[in-house]
Amino acid sequence: MQQNRFTWLGLSLMAASYSLMAGQTIGAFPYDMPAEKPARPLSEAVARNYDNYMSPRQEKNELYSLFKYTKLKGFDYNGEDGTVSRRDPSKIIKENGQYYIWYTKRHTKAVPVGLSNAHLASDEIPSADWDLADIWYATSKDGFTWQEQGVAVPRPPKPQIGWRSVATPDILKWKGKYYLYYQGFNAPSGLTDNDCPVAVSVAESPDGPWKAINKVIIPNGKKGEWDQNSIHDPHPIVHNGKIYLYYKADFDRIRGSKDRPQAVRMQGLAIADNPLGPFKKHPLNPVLNSGHETSLFPFKEGVAALIIRDGNERSTIQYAEDWVNFNIASVVELMPNAAGFYVPDAFTDTKYGRGVTWGLSHFTAVNGWDTNHSQLTRFDTDLSLDLHDPEMKKHNYKYSPEHHYKFGLSAKQKERIKNQNYK
Repeated sequence: MQQNRFTWLGLSLMAASYSLMAGQTIGAFPYDMPAEKPARPLSEAVARNYDNYMSPRQEKNELYSLFKYTKLKGFDYNGEDGTVSRRDPSKIIKENGQYYIWYTKRHTKAVPVGLSNAHLASDEIPSADWDLADIWYATSKDGFTWQEQGVAVPRPPKPQIGWRSVATPDILKWKGKYYLYYQGFNAPSGLTDNDCPVAVSVAESPDGPWKAINKVIIPNGKKGEWDQNSIHDPHPIVHNGKIYLYYKADFDRIRGSKDRPQAVRMQGLAIADNPLGPFKKHPLNPVLNSGHETSLFPFKEGVAALIIRDGNERSTIQYAEDWVNFNIASVVELMPNAAGFYVPDAFTDTKYGRGVTWGLSHFTAVNGWDTNHSQLTRFDTDLSLDLHDPEMKKHNYKYSPEHHYKFGLSAKQKERIKNQNYK
């Protein structure tokens, strides 16, 4: 498709050149923007507006939306002193007349010391917000008020996978059983290069009890491969009778560098016939070149992905009709961190996904790093074929001057500018 587009574009430009050489004009682009791609020479930017997106207008793009946030009721954070944290919510499912969510919960005596101070962590002092954590779950009748039900998957005894921490869960329903995939840490984050293989627990009911399968479900890549150090954020969806599990990996991190460059984050795909594997990684991995967390949902014949925070294509929603080759479908604002959608057709093996309208995500470093913790929040959106909400299709967010000034120059930058002024 991409090659055909460039071929057509080249022929169009050639035709335009011949017309201009012959003294002919092609006329201006029309004031009333055509809903379909017009049969006339177009600049690459305007051609892209028709070829790459589901509509040339944002308002009619089914994969464009705003995100609106609501504070949740029912979760206590111990006065927001940093000792209680909830983050990385799973997809939401509806069972027994109520919604279920799983998430990483840390309840420690102290706040995290930070990755750079991981050597100071102990059995009671966490290095990171997700260190010394267990997987908890909560239920809700309306998606706004939640009742915490307790631990779903606790840290297992040493030396089993995840004895230090279990985090970033996601849910799969398969043939009447429930599977929780998550990362298992065997050391404080920051001491190693974030080695945390994917583990899984199984239950007959969303309320448990959960039985841990004490083995690595998806192994890290071999030495020198992009995912050699980490398989993060396992995210399963049922497609073509198989389990498509998307994940993220951090790589190309240069340790000891003066500039301390951040890791590159991309996303891959592993496919299995059985929830316990074996999972086979896709040969085109990584299939997404950006994104801090995995968040996907079936949409029409394919799958849509939120590309959150990191990378050249951050703050976009992307779409792959073949579930592998993604293209940008929209550029969005205020994207939810670690978005866990309510996806009714995530496990139905749908042939035409209907999209999503709400979910839970998290805010990090609430009230600053001295009391570092995360809080769950609800977000609403219109990325659904069954909803028409014009308010969600607006694109004119405005921010106050005070909001912009929060992102002002650092002390180091101010000193650099001061020195430049006196040269």
